[in-house]
Amino acid sequence: MILNKYDEKTVEEIAACYRRILELVGEDPSREGLLKTPVRAAKAIMDITRGYREDPEGIVRSAIFEHSGSQVVTVKDIEFYSVCEHHILPFFGRISIGYVPDGHIVGLSKLARIVDVYAHRLQVQERLTGEICSLLTRTLTSKGVIVVCQAGHLCMKMRGVEKQDSTTVTMDFSGAFADDASLRREFLDSLR
Repeated sequence: MILNKYDEKTVEEIAACYRRILELVGEDPSREGLLKTPVRAAKAIMDITRGYREDPEGIVRSAIFEHSGSQVVTVKDIEFYSVCEHHILPFFGRISIGYVPDGHIVGLSKLARIVDVYAHRLQVQERLTGEICSLLTRTLTSKGVIVVCQAGHLCMKMRGVEKQDSTTVTMDFSGAFADDASLRREFLDSLR
């Protein structure tokens, strides 16, 4: 049995807004192809922004384990999809995370889950990268954290400058990665 994951009152309020948007752009929301679109769009925006209703710190803290080894732990190419807060258009790409354990490690899947939590909020890529780094710096017992995000933005591809092949890369780091350029370089080399 699938439980209803949507608050129906909220969905209907959002759907009413989408109906109005359709009217404002010159469409008829009562035509056959658009009859269910406002509700579908409302449910989609609820899915896209589910990160506001999730606890990233709790996710990390639920899977921290003692570990005495490892120089750098890297999980690379975690795919993500997010929505630009400036245009409400998608941006998507891959995030790679590295950290130097200091007596503890985190379950690898938790790194992917926190990427999803922060990506499922209205975002800018710079903040997305920083939020992941900041969370891991706060919650992991580590000597340093580094996060690299590479993404394409539909707000640059579909509108405005319309640059189809543009990619944005952001990076944030703390601890040993901030203090040691050779450690940063080692991590970046491992992504190639």
